[in-house]
Amino acid sequence: MKIMIIGATGMAGSAITTQALAQGHTVTAIGRSAEKLATLTPNAHLTTVAKDAFTLTRADLTAVDVVVDAMATPPAKAYLHVDLATKLVAMLRDTTAPRLVFILGAGSLKTGADQHLFVNDIAADPANTAFVSIPQSQLKELTFLRTVDNVNWVGISPAADFHAGPAVPVHLGTDDLYVNDQGISATNTGTMAVAVLNEVTQPAHHQTRFTVANQ
Repeated sequence: MKIMIIGATGMAGSAITTQALAQGHTVTAIGRSAEKLATLTPNAHLTTVAKDAFTLTRADLTAVDVVVDAMATPPAKAYLHVDLATKLVAMLRDTTAPRLVFILGAGSLKTGADQHLFVNDIAADPANTAFVSIPQSQLKELTFLRTVDNVNWVGISPAADFHAGPAVPVHLGTDDLYVNDQGISATNTGTMAVAVLNEVTQPAHHQTRFTVANQ
């Protein structure tokens, strides 16, 4: 398949890029920094493009089968998660291709006996003040996506602790924050990458969000 990965040099994006190439797909890696793109392992099926994702055109998007939005932002510009989602959706209204895959946060997952949003727990801890705008904006992004019924999209959320690491056995869920029997709620980037490529090659979700966690 032809896969465009926005934010291909970030923590999630680079793992998804590596996994896609390992499976033999053709990848167009989008990133703002040519220097960071140059650090991706060279591959005959990899094309790197240094450009702002907001300058992508409809022609750019429709040249591929799948667009993965793995863009990361600094907290001060967390609103860009919503802005990019709305741009991508607006350009692809009433289409079935490419498929849009959004890497979302864990904040929009439900937890506790009262099924409250996990982002409320994040916001309640003063230690998270510096970055809480990111999960809050990703919740707004998902809220917007749930209104979209004429674009082929899917959202994927990790568990509470999303960090670099290899693929391990996976737990797939829907809207609940997963905590394993050791009390750990975590997702490795490798686990996420495998789940993304599984969904890309064998679609099981449509116009909805699911969650991926280490077992």
